[in-house]
Amino acid sequence: MKDDTQIHIHRCYCDSHEMLDAIEGMDADVISLETSRSSGVLPDALREKPCSRGIGLGVCDIHSPVVPDTETMRNLIREALELVPAETLRVNPDCGLKTRGEPVESLRRMADAARQVRREAPDGK
Repeated sequence: MKDDTQIHIHRCYCDSHEMLDAIEGMDADVISLETSRSSGVLPDALREKPCSRGIGLGVCDIHSPVVPDTETMRNLIREALELVPAETLRVNPDCGLKTRGEPVESLRRMADAARQVRREAPDGK
């Protein structure tokens, strides 16, 4: 494996407090997590115990046929940026692109939300 290859792992629907302890012992660079359906559980866990790994924030629920609006996703990203450094934050769907028919629009809105929040940053990155 190349030195610059990042190892990403994914964890759905779990006890975030216990999971953050386990992540620290893994040889992974980024953990992608379901967060759009968890009602703030992950942010609460990160407030108590910051994670030294990159965090992939799930901002759309792939189990729902409802495509979230861009503002909802922007708010999730902003909340995460209060807890996770921008350079370690990844924005992604909760668990892949399972629901057929909605992924393209969900991805478009997710990318728009990330771009808009990036423009709000002092350095524009």
